[in-house]
Order: sequence, then C-alpha cells, then structure tokens
Amino acid sequence: MMNSREIVQRTLDYSCPERVARSFGDADLAWANCDPPTRATDWQRAGGAAWERFDEWGNLWRRIDDTSKGEVAEGVLKTLADIDTYVFPDYTRPEDYDSVRQARRDQPDKWLIGGLPGFAFNIARKMRRLETYLMDLMSEREAIHRLHDRIDEEVLSPMIRNYAAAGADCVMIVEDWGTQTQTLVSPRVWHEEFAPRFKRLCALSHSLGMPVFMHSCGQIEAIVPGLMEAGVDLLQFDQPDLHGIDALAAHQARGRITFWCPVDIQSTLQSRDEAAIRAKTREMLDKLWRGRGGFVAGYYTDNASIGLDPRWQEIACDEFERYGAQLAQRRDS
Repeated sequence: MMNSREIVQRTLDYSCPERVARSFGDADLAWANCDPPTRATDWQRAGGAAWERFDEWGNLWRRIDDTSKGEVAEGVLKTLADIDTYVFPDYTRPEDYDSVRQARRDQPDKWLIGGLPGFAFNIARKMRRLETYLMDLMSEREAIHRLHDRIDEEVLSPMIRNYAAAGADCVMIVEDWGTQTQTLVSPRVWHEEFAPRFKRLCALSHSLGMPVFMHSCGQIEAIVPGLMEAGVDLLQFDQPDLHGIDALAAHQARGRITFWCPVDIQSTLQSRDEAAIRAKTREMLDKLWRGRGGFVAGYYTDNASIGLDPRWQEIACDEFERYGAQLAQRRDS
C-alpha cells in the first residue's frame, strides 16, 4: 500500500498512483513554514472598526472588520531610491527552518510542502502597492528589475536551499497573477521580466530534488504554457472552470503538468446542486486524472468566505474518492 509521499510522487510522475491524491480528510499533503525574525506584527485596532498590522516586509495593512485579510495601505518602499538600501529579512539561517525539520519528523509519510511568499511579483507588488508597482513595471523597468534581482538572490534562493536541507518534498509559491478575465500584466511583460526568473528558481529547486507547486487565482491561461516551460510542476487553481477542464486537459497533452483543484468554488459549488457537483467531479477525474496521475483532488478551506455550507464540498470529496476508486479499479482490472 502506497503512503502519501508515494501517492503524490506517482501523481506528479503520471505513474498510476493507487488512488487519487487529496488535500482533504486524511490529506496526503502537509505544510511547513520557516520562522525567521521579521517586521511582522499582529493585527491591532486603529480606531473605530479599523485594524492595522505590518507584514514581514514592513508593509502596512489595513482592514475594516475583524476577520478579513485586509489589503496593503502603504508599501514599505516609499520611493524607487529605497530599493537599493532596503534590508530584507534574513532567510539564510538554517536554525529558522527547525519547524520544517520537526514537521518532517512528525509526518514522515506525508508530502511536505515548504511555503514560499510567492516569487518576485507577489513580494514586490506589496512593497510598492499594486497600482504603483504596475506603473513602475512599465515606466521604471530597470529599477524594478533590480528589486526583483534582490528578491531572487536574497530571499527566494536561500529559502529554497534551506527548505531542501530541512527535508521538504517541494516548495510552493502563492502568487495571484490574474483577474477574472486576464493576467495582471501582459503576456509579453511576463515573458520578458518574469519567465527567466521562474526558470532559474525552478531549476534551483529541481537541482535540490524538489518539485515546484504554484497557486494562482484568476484567469492566467495566457501564461500557463510559459509556467510549464519554466519548470512549474503543479498548478493549484480554485476556479478550474475559469480556464475550462478541456483547456487544462489540453495542457496535459502538451506536457506533464499536475493540477490541484477543488470543484470550482465560484461556479459549480455555488449551484448547490448535488447532481451537478458530482457530475463535475467525475468530469475532472475523467479528463485530468484518468487513473494515471496529473491531478490532486482539492478542498477550499474557507467555506465562510464563499458563503457555502461545508456539506456541498463534502459531496465533492465523497465523489472524488468514490469515483476515483472506480477508475483505479477499471485501470487495474
């Protein structure tokens, strides 16, 4: 009987895992994060209903309720001149990855994900605030290029090396590249400024024996081939229907890519129709898993934020396991 690490590895290799890998119930995946000293603070009241906190980079976040994630109100880089003098948190110290080592000891049979704070785009967009950053990206490319270089060299490369040394099975970036209709930057800009960075960091991770997982919200169909070419091994989408299941399957036909998805959290699940949810689950397994791998059955953990009773996702989970077992049995018979 395969353990979780073997199930996930065979999923990535398209080498016929004995069942569908999953991130719910007795999940195959576990998370671990490093714990260096940073500028991060807890949320504090700022008068009335407002709350404020600083993140690890020193950006000021605000929210107007007790539970939301809030948004960046002030980036830590007030001017472009600050790029060259800013001091990043130190991610080079092996002792700051002891929590990852402990997670490896505690869960030896799970697939252990080392969490990254995105790649350069996700970090830089906060340090300058998104609107300012996107203008800088077009009009001050040289300065932004220097900022990206510093993030790659001083933050991400040492994190990847330390996660590998601490026993992580992969690294995962959380980096939202799309709106509901298109990417936040043009495909041309992505290929010019970001694709080479993805290639270098993915190559580094692969050289240390770790695949690269990536989450992105939004419609990013235009850059999926580039992400695959750069070396991303798994893409985690919470809205697979935004791309289309057939489109995702077409990417798998062109190259080995694994998708990790729940049933779409904004379309099918919102129907609250058991038959539709089960039908979509079967479609995803028929087209993306097919008994060979290439798909991880997902679960969106924040039901409250999407206004959904957990039972609708429980129906999807049941169908992922039930129908997945049927497909595996057919394959092996």
